[in-house]
Amino acid sequence: SENRTGCVLSASSEFPEGFFTPQERKDGGIVIYFLIILYMFLAVSIVCDDYFLPSLEIISECLGLSQDVAGATFMAAGSSAPELVTAFLGVFVTKGDIGVSTILGSAVYNLLGISAACGLFSSMVSRLSCWPLFRDCLAYTISVAAVLAMISDNRIYWYESASLLLIYGCYILVLCFDIKINQYLMKKFSPCCTCFTKAMEENAEQQPLVGWREESGPLIRQQSRTDSGIFQDELDYSQLSKSMHGLDEISEDHPSVFTVPEADMKRILWVLSLPIITLLYLTIPDCRRQFWRNWFMVTFLISAAWISAITYVLVWMITIAGETLGIPESVMGLTLLAAGTSVPDTVASVLVARKGNGDMAMSNIVGSNVFDMLCLGIPWFIKTAFINTSGPIEVNSGGLTYTAISLICSVVFIFLAVHLNGWKIDKKLGA
Repeated sequence: SENRTGCVLSASSEFPEGFFTPQERKDGGIVIYFLIILYMFLAVSIVCDDYFLPSLEIISECLGLSQDVAGATFMAAGSSAPELVTAFLGVFVTKGDIGVSTILGSAVYNLLGISAACGLFSSMVSRLSCWPLFRDCLAYTISVAAVLAMISDNRIYWYESASLLLIYGCYILVLCFDIKINQYLMKKFSPCCTCFTKAMEENAEQQPLVGWREESGPLIRQQSRTDSGIFQDELDYSQLSKSMHGLDEISEDHPSVFTVPEADMKRILWVLSLPIITLLYLTIPDCRRQFWRNWFMVTFLISAAWISAITYVLVWMITIAGETLGIPESVMGLTLLAAGTSVPDTVASVLVARKGNGDMAMSNIVGSNVFDMLCLGIPWFIKTAFINTSGPIEVNSGGLTYTAISLICSVVFIFLAVHLNGWKIDKKLGA
């Protein structure tokens, strides 16, 4: 009785059967899986670049959100849609721990892997503000501690899942008064903290989402966090899409997605991606064009749904490929599957970092992890409070100590690394 063996279902059991038998995959069929994986990466980048991020820009424009608040809320929710779907599947369909393992397993990759990608693949150096990163890291540490405390006894009660929703509600409340809190902390701690002093001086100069400059004209407006609120005048944001999409006039319509690129490599990629471009064009309204501009929320929701569907196929293919190559599931869960479920976050963060929106990229990275904790809370609360009220949900908390230590170390490390790097995202930080 002392030498018991725990039998665990393989990761591929959570997905449908593959196209080939195990022997056919070993004989060369695995190449097809790798081609599908690469194509899914391409599809996610097209959805993010052409539909998801433009809709996010218009949402930020209409609500007057600063770049870090937009990154921590709408961007985090949209790019974390796959994790929300996975959590619901884990609670209501497979009745396993796939939601907990996927979300907690990918958290370290989200913090370190995506930050590294933003630094290495960004063509410009992005300056960061102290407060947004500190705020998001603190919120994430509290939410992780809450989840780990809940699953330590392998049972989830309704009041425990409700406390997760309450923590996220408090986080949103802090974001609503973000500018006032930021101003107070700036005044309080700027004498003893040099990074706050630098932030006060530099934020007025560098704020890509809310400040812009026309190449051919004088300075139109520079708005900083220190002199603004979360809700701004709509007029201040009327130039946003113009500056971020390179349009000369606000009335000018955006080029069609079927416009053939001039560069040879881009032309080859465009031809290869034509099926997915056509499918997305037929199913998602392009809010960059004047006719569909007011449909930006529909664009946001449908693009988030597409991101979830593509990520599901991507993780399915990666799981089968990993099993064929004989990669241990413990290793695969922390590497390939973690990277697969976080592809939308990676692509979205790298794209905004390349435009110089460092605060937005970092807030999306940490903010999406905070949203992932909420992803666990919603299905747990629905099941314990409304569906199965007789008892708690049983979960497996194996490896809890390792998860707790690695997550806390990752949060502390990313904050210290950014601080020691002079509060900027560059290739040195990525390395």
